Amino acid sequence: MAHLPVMKEKGHFDKDIVLPTKHPQEIEVWYVIPAIRKELALDLVKFGKSQREVASLLGITESAVSQYIKKKRAKDISLPPEAKEFIQQAAQHIKDQRSAYHQIHKISQYMKDSKVLCKIHSAVEDGLEGCDVCYNS
Repeated sequence: MAHLPVMKEKGHFDKDIVLPTKHPQEIEVWYVIPAIRKELALDLVKFGKSQREVASLLGITESAVSQYIKKKRAKDISLPPEAKEFIQQAAQHIKDQRSAYHQIHKISQYMKDSKVLCKIHSAVEDGLEGCDVCYNS
């Protein structure tokens, strides 16, 4: 955890603010997007799509879909029930690759707006309780 000075106002620094060592975008790439893909893969298979169809829709390999289904990939992060419900509703709107991209974008925005991204970040990096650096300018 880095204790870095943060400029609050021009020329004034607050030395007590704790910043995460990993940027939220890193958390998104390494944890959130795989968790989204896992939930989408599970939902799309549940809705009757084959693993091959799911792979094509999500732009991933069939082996990745298989690993998501077998809980061998993206197994370290458990999404809250409301996020899973949001993803399940989004999965119902996926008909082709274009709609999949659109829905993944909506899910990603939901993860930020609902602060699920913050919860995941706190789960993988100690000391971020009460962190709001992404929401305060």
